[in-house]
Amino acid sequence: MTDSKPLSAAILGIAAATGLALAGWFIGRGLLEARSSDRYVTVKGLAQQEVKADLVIWPLRYAVTANDLVTLQRLSDDSARKVRAFLAQRFGDDAIFVSAPRIQDRDAQGVMNRGANVARYVAEVVVTLRSQNIDGVRAASEQLGELVTQGVALVQDYENRTQYSYTGLDQVKPAMIATATKDARKAAEQFAQDSGSQVGAIRTAQQGYFTIEDRDAFSPDWKTIRVVTTVQFFLED
Repeated sequence: MTDSKPLSAAILGIAAATGLALAGWFIGRGLLEARSSDRYVTVKGLAQQEVKADLVIWPLRYAVTANDLVTLQRLSDDSARKVRAFLAQRFGDDAIFVSAPRIQDRDAQGVMNRGANVARYVAEVVVTLRSQNIDGVRAASEQLGELVTQGVALVQDYENRTQYSYTGLDQVKPAMIATATKDARKAAEQFAQDSGSQVGAIRTAQQGYFTIEDRDAFSPDWKTIRVVTTVQFFLED
């Protein structure tokens, strides 16, 4: 009977060698894939868009003076009626709000004791309009002389300035994110070209904050929306 020990040993040797070769191949393959997965570039992409404001809050402040509170209130109500009528004629009456009067007693402030020939009480009231008619507000602001001719003493208001806002951000977000991502890919492609590589799939992506600012100081009814995304792309040979 032929001794099978040398044959078994040979088979075991071949199997061991094959196993070592396969193990080496898998290890090499794993290292190659690991090195490939470590090759990526981080870039930023910008998307910018100009939009027209779709909401305006327009405060109108006026002042009245009198030597007694009853007269002061009557004059204040009369001016409020005129301002409300001016706005309601152009925008309707639903979005007009009249604040409570802010009253100052000049006698308590010592103004009367200085011999000034002024009324004792002064009241300031703010009438606020909230509207989506941006062009209408800008046109009406040029017609405020009508209120002055009716005896309404409008006061320059530095505390409550006209505010223009854009409320449709959710509608433009998807397209702007896509634009920012495309812009980031262009930057990655330039980097890959310089390094002799190609841009692969996205490794990670981080959306930045959306900012809405006035386009410039002279046209607050136009807004500039910006977003910057940070994207990592794999690099391939």
